[in-house]
Amino acid sequence: MTSTLMRSAVLAVLFGAPAVAYAHPGHGDIGGLFSGLIHPLAGLDHLLAMLAVGLWGAQLGGRARWVLPSLFVVFMLAGAGAGVAGIAVPGVEEVIVASVLALGLLLLWARRVALAPGAVIVSAFALMHGVAHGAEMPVDAGMAYYMLGFALSTALLHLAGIGVGSWRASGIARLAGAGIALAGLGLALS
Repeated sequence: MTSTLMRSAVLAVLFGAPAVAYAHPGHGDIGGLFSGLIHPLAGLDHLLAMLAVGLWGAQLGGRARWVLPSLFVVFMLAGAGAGVAGIAVPGVEEVIVASVLALGLLLLWARRVALAPGAVIVSAFALMHGVAHGAEMPVDAGMAYYMLGFALSTALLHLAGIGVGSWRASGIARLAGAGIALAGLGLALS
């Protein structure tokens, strides 16, 4: 698959997924699925962190391209279970904001780390994002559909980051990192 075709496919899926999910009847609680699909897109902190994970995976290359985003989704779902169960985790919002700033800086400075430390960083941030997703689940949303929705949306954001991060010659990942870090700083100061 050519890189232009891959980028186009990633963008089409990213922008078309919520509409497709909403249009299919027979899913039972479509409100839960749709709410889950939209949730990561509705908050700048979640959106930027999830794009950054895909960008960072692409920037690191090799296995990190797929391992980091996959770990994020798995640990986010684990954190969401804790959030749905009502387990109080102190500092969730602060860590989420820190994740935006830290991931942005890692991209900006093109920090190359081994896979294991990168996996720990991404997994820890994912747990906190998941706790927030689970705690913010709408009352009328079915848990399984809601979690499926935000897992799919998160994976699509990671794919978009990987696709954009594949444009290495332009330095787009570093430029995006600067923007993400500035946004993280803005979120921290607000």
